Amino acid sequence: MDPANSLKNHFLIAMPNLGDPNFYHTVTYICEHNDEGAMGIVINRPSATTLNDMLPQMGLKPTPQYMDLVVLEGGPVEQEHGFVIHTPTGEWQSSMSITDNVTLTTSRDILETLTQADGLDKFIIALGYAGWGAGQLEQEILENSWLTVPANEEILFDLSYSERWQAAANILGIDLNQLSSQAGHA
Repeated sequence: MDPANSLKNHFLIAMPNLGDPNFYHTVTYICEHNDEGAMGIVINRPSATTLNDMLPQMGLKPTPQYMDLVVLEGGPVEQEHGFVIHTPTGEWQSSMSITDNVTLTTSRDILETLTQADGLDKFIIALGYAGWGAGQLEQEILENSWLTVPANEEILFDLSYSERWQAAANILGIDLNQLSSQAGHA
């Protein structure tokens, strides 16, 4: 795949008529997209789990500033695995650079950072991910299941989860509530 056609570091915005319950009204941050397929993390679906619920199961205790942080439902694949999207980049056991400033890390050592007061600058934690096989995401885009837009760190890290779906569409100048699933013919 030509890197210019890659959707890495893009938001995948679910169209209002996308009925799959795993992706209804979601924004997925695409972490990898190549000839073999795509992988991303849903960034606007909070779970009932907080870091205070999750980290003690690993023998870790978050600092008070992180205790109530909600863990996201990152997607339907491997929901028992954790994924941290964060800034700044750093030296972690298992990381993938997405941009010069954003990294996806899956190793325990980054979670240990959250037990320290100086922690990370900006981050989200998710359980599970979304994945597509070769050509699958491209086909779903052709079927009008998704809109795509280059990612924005403010939406990724700073907005409330409930604002992210519409805010991502706003980059394109689209009000998702005004879209229809009906196609017209002139």
